[in-house]
This record gives sequence, structure tokens and C-alpha cells, in this order.
Amino acid sequence: MLGSRAVRAVVAMVVAALVLFCMAQSAPAQRTFRHAPRGGIHKIRHVIIIIQENRSFDSYFGTYPGAVGIPMHNGSPTVCSPDPATGACIAPYVDHADRNGGGPHDAANSGPDIAGGKMNGFVAQALLGRHHCVDPTDPACVHSASPDVMGYHVQSDIPNYWAYARHFVLQDHLFESVHSWSFPSHLYFVSAWSANCATSNPMSCHSALDPRNRSSARPTPFAWTDITYLLHRHHVSWAWYLDHGAAPSLHLFRRRGTLAESFVPGVPKIWNVLPGFVDVHQDHQTGNIQNESEFFRRARAGTLPAVSWLLPDGLNSEHPPALVSTGESYVTRLVDAVMSSKDWKSSAIFLTWDDWGGFYDNVVPPQVDAMGYGIRVPGLVISPYAKAGYVDHQTLSFDAYLRFIENDFLGGQRLNPKTDGRPDSRPDVRENQKILGSLVKDFNFHQKPLPPFFLAPCPKTTLTGVPSPAPNCSLPPGVRG
Repeated sequence: MLGSRAVRAVVAMVVAALVLFCMAQSAPAQRTFRHAPRGGIHKIRHVIIIIQENRSFDSYFGTYPGAVGIPMHNGSPTVCSPDPATGACIAPYVDHADRNGGGPHDAANSGPDIAGGKMNGFVAQALLGRHHCVDPTDPACVHSASPDVMGYHVQSDIPNYWAYARHFVLQDHLFESVHSWSFPSHLYFVSAWSANCATSNPMSCHSALDPRNRSSARPTPFAWTDITYLLHRHHVSWAWYLDHGAAPSLHLFRRRGTLAESFVPGVPKIWNVLPGFVDVHQDHQTGNIQNESEFFRRARAGTLPAVSWLLPDGLNSEHPPALVSTGESYVTRLVDAVMSSKDWKSSAIFLTWDDWGGFYDNVVPPQVDAMGYGIRVPGLVISPYAKAGYVDHQTLSFDAYLRFIENDFLGGQRLNPKTDGRPDSRPDVRENQKILGSLVKDFNFHQKPLPPFFLAPCPKTTLTGVPSPAPNCSLPPGVRG
């Protein structure tokens, strides 16, 4: 028989084994992935999502070689959009103007623009939108001219964007997740849903194409689950970076002064949605909502978080009447900052525009549920592992960004109320839509990593009306260009 000392030793060993077993069972899932082999998608340790404003695919890349762009025959467009004011049918045309007007782009305009699949309602909707104009100098409000929604830019107008497409990946079937405007689109970026909630209970929410935004009376109206809940639960770092901080209001414009002065400083509430989510506050994660200067600091230090979202202020956003050139130079500075960082070798930058802005596009959006998809927007993938010069024809939406994050950092966990630990009343799991392509196909994780591809923030351009001196032409400290 064992002596008492031996018995105590055996009991201690059994207890220790049980403790280790329980720790292993209850440990956050992220611990499993943190030490997993860094092959395939896991070579990407930094996902950077840059969200610009209000451009359709055809308005920027409609003539890009190899892409599904504006239908042409012998170099001339074979499509047009009727102008009910003149009876003419306006074909797409090259528009070199730096300052565009665009058209209305609420949920009420998406269906008429699509026009039952004819994709020819853009001019009529733009003319209707003029009834709401308050700034007579806005290009969208000049009644003596045709709306510029059928205008498109060419390579010489936006040379940096086309250079990224040639050197990395261009997506020509990326659709806005929701057939509505910027605010619900930004909700989809982080949560794959847009809803109104009766209370702070996640089960009280119902789908809404134009939901109620946060206000002083209801600072956290978004009760359903967003991706930061899962990132926090799995100990995955993230940051929500705001260009010049947060704007105090919902509004983008003051509508007075010069063009630069007309924009409200900072990121407006219609784009800055994360502070409105209940779970961000419950998880004490509001400190991850930061000024964009912190992004540049962390890029220089090589300490970027696993997931970053970058939101422009109005002036840098490309949201009409903001300048195309200013937005392109702003984006170039961000991309150059990542490429100058030691984090470049493990980064994937996803660049897109949040909705179509009323501009013409020829591809009929697929209908996946009552909320979307919306009209097509440009998408670029910039990474050392991106397939060089690749045009991706897969059907994609902003939900694909969430799925990529979930597959890379969360072991494939979805924003699924049945499995994510925080049930809500969302009608479907958007990341699991059968029609949704995989962003992994835009990468070749076996290739020799592509080196940094630095571009000057203010390249030579054929845009007309570019200010002199142009903003954003200097690079932040430590950033090469």
C-alpha cells in the first residue's frame, strides 16, 4: 500500500492534470491559432481596410483592360441612360473634372437606378435629386448642365489607383453589401447587417435599409453583434482610425466658404459607426477608436494591430463634391505608410468605396436577401502575396472582408447568432452566402513576396481643376514615396 505522503503526491498530480485539462478546454480559441503554422492565409497578420466614398466601378475602372467595364463597340459605349428633361439618351463619357457631382444614392434611388436590370435610371434619378440641392456651386446642382453621373475617369486621371490595379489585384464584381447609402453600408462593414433596435437587447433588432443613427439621446442604438466582439473575445488586436478624429455631427458639409472650408472637420457620424455598438462599450474597447495619427505612428514602429479600419474625413473622402485627386493622394499616403513599415511583409490592404454615389454602372447586382447586394463599387487588394496584375471576377461584397478576418484570426467563427456566443435577431449569416467569393483567391501564398511599390502622393494627372498647391502631397515622417 502507498504511504500517506505517496498518496498526497498522486492526488496532487491528478489535480494538476485536471487543472491543465480544464484550462485547455476553457482557454480562448485565439490561443490555438496564435501558435498555429503561419502558412496560407495565416501569413497575413495585418488586415487594413481603407473605406473611401461614393464611386461606382465604371466611374473609375470602366475602361480597365481585362475588367468587365462599360460595354463598348469600336471604342464607343453601346449603353446610355435616358434624360427625361431632354428626351436624349446620355452615353458614358470621359470626365476629367476633379470635382464631381454624382447623384442621389439612398435606398430609394438604388432600385430606380437599376431599373429592373436595365441599369439606365441614373440620369433620371440625378435630375430628381436636384430638388434637394442647397449649394448652387455643387456640380450636382448646376441646372444648366446635364448631371455628371454618366461621366467616368480614365487611367491618366487616377494613375495611382490604376497602378495599384496593374501591380496587385483589381476586383470587378465587388458589390456594396446593402442597396442603400453610406451609413448602412458602414454598418455592414463591421457587422454584416443594418438594423433598428427597440432596446439594447440584441434580439430586439429588425433589418432596416435606412436605420436610426446614434444621437445624444441614444448614443448606442446598435445592439446587434459586430466583428469587434469576436476579435476581443479571441484576443485579436484591432483599431478604428479616424482621419482628423471624430466629427461632432452627422453632417458632412457646412455648405459655405471654399471647398475645403465647406467640409466639417473629422469623420462624420454617418461613417463613424463603431462607437454606436453596444458590445464595443460592454467590452471596454472604445479606446481602440483612435485618431489616424496613431496609425502612422504604429506603422513606423512596426506594431500595427491585426485588423485596422481607416476612415477619411470629408475632404479626403472622394465623396462629391470632394476632389478625386485629394482622395487619391490621401490613400497613397496610407498605402506608402504600410509599405514603409516592417509590417508590410505580413499585410493585406483592402481598398474600396462604400457606395456608388449615384454614378453609372452597367452590371446588375445579384439579389441575396431583402437588403442587398447594392450597386457595384471598385475593389483593390494590395499585399506582398497579392496576385500581380490579377483581375478578380468573383462575386464579392464587403461581407467577404469579414469572412477573411474570421478565417485568418478566428478559426472560421462567423457572426452567427447560433454559434458566436452573443445571439441577435439577424435574418441570415451573410459571410456564408453561397454566391460570395473568397478573397483568398486574390493571393498566392507560395509566390516570392512582392516588394513595396511606392508611389508619389500627387502624381501627374489629366484631372482639371486640381488645386495648387494640392493637399496631401507631403509624406508623413518615416514614410517613403
